[in-house]
Amino acid sequence: MHSAANPLMPIAGHFDPVPVPRAVTPREDGRTDLMGLSRLQIKDVLDEAGLDSKAAKLRSKQLFHWLYHRGETQFDAMTDLAKPMRLWMAERFVVGRPQVVEAQLSSDGTRKWLLRSDDGQDYEMVFIPDAGRGTLCVSSQVGCTLNCRFCHTGTMRLVRNLTPGEIVGQVMLARDALGEWPKGNMAANDIESDEDDDSPHYSPDGRMLTNIVMMGMGEPLYNFEHVRDALKVVMDGEGLALSRRRITLSTSGVIPMMARASAEIGVNLAVSLHAVTKEVRDELVPLNKKYGIEELLQACADYPKASNARRITFEYVMIRDKNDSDDDARELVRLIRKYKLPAKVNLIPFNPWPGTDYECSTPERIRAFSSIVFEGGISAPVRTPRGRDIMAACGQLKSASEKKSRAELDRLAAEKQAALG
Repeated sequence: MHSAANPLMPIAGHFDPVPVPRAVTPREDGRTDLMGLSRLQIKDVLDEAGLDSKAAKLRSKQLFHWLYHRGETQFDAMTDLAKPMRLWMAERFVVGRPQVVEAQLSSDGTRKWLLRSDDGQDYEMVFIPDAGRGTLCVSSQVGCTLNCRFCHTGTMRLVRNLTPGEIVGQVMLARDALGEWPKGNMAANDIESDEDDDSPHYSPDGRMLTNIVMMGMGEPLYNFEHVRDALKVVMDGEGLALSRRRITLSTSGVIPMMARASAEIGVNLAVSLHAVTKEVRDELVPLNKKYGIEELLQACADYPKASNARRITFEYVMIRDKNDSDDDARELVRLIRKYKLPAKVNLIPFNPWPGTDYECSTPERIRAFSSIVFEGGISAPVRTPRGRDIMAACGQLKSASEKKSRAELDRLAAEKQAALG
């Protein structure tokens, strides 16, 4: 077992098992991509490029505002910078976005984007509109470290971690697509000093993108540093200004990193539980062989940010004749009560994908399961499947939809499990 103090968690990977790849992907043209960088990091790259410290501090504040508050990608449009400075920056830097390979729109309004990185790796993000809110499902890895057997993404090999810029870039691209940047030119006095100020943070009314869930491709806590740094940029009040209460990080139970996630990110926690017995969870979420249910629930009980106001969400995919019995529901209630967890349970009808052996529980079985949990005093809403017609629903994300044989899936699962230890 690895110490929670160890900042580098080893990850399973076939092509690139490096724990923490470079935060900035090198570009062929030699310019530095500013996307995903914090104000301090922007100041550092300006220092390295030759600006004196005072100028770098002022310009970093201006650039941060343009990048994340206004969504600007062209230096020419940054009107509070002198023209020579704009030209100087354009020669050395770029404000990137992920390349969109394909954009799909579901009949229910869900949108899915297949994205491609500068090094030719594909990953996906999904936007789910609802009444009064809009949730962006963000990926943290190309492929996935884990091998959860009900999850399409889990059948992929891990290629590499996404960088902070690639994670933040998903949020930026969604706001581009939704047309959610402020309109018009920035007033001349928007930023006129390099001193910190207490001015009100921008928070537009009627914003469509209101929530972020780190539930896309990958296990976020096996890419902890990059996820942390990306979410800090997203939460910065001078830029995107998304409240930590509107961000949820989902984990399959990487226990050594859970306390750090609370201390260093502080967003809401969701746990992919999916079973209440060792035998079934070992099958569905093989990470359970390393970090068991009881150990996981104790880590949830110790999660400092958990409270009645900020309940831990347990995700529970409903699979026919596997984890959906009345006894399973009663055991779920018992476990949550045993650890005195402020919790709710999201019941997720299993979303089919090519090659799976599982079937979704019947609507009647799901309702019966939900009723037992509700009667136990725990909220257990049934999540309405979204984006199934474009393979955008929970557990369906996968950048290539080739069908693997069961033998191939078993072999890949064994490789991943061996790497996880």
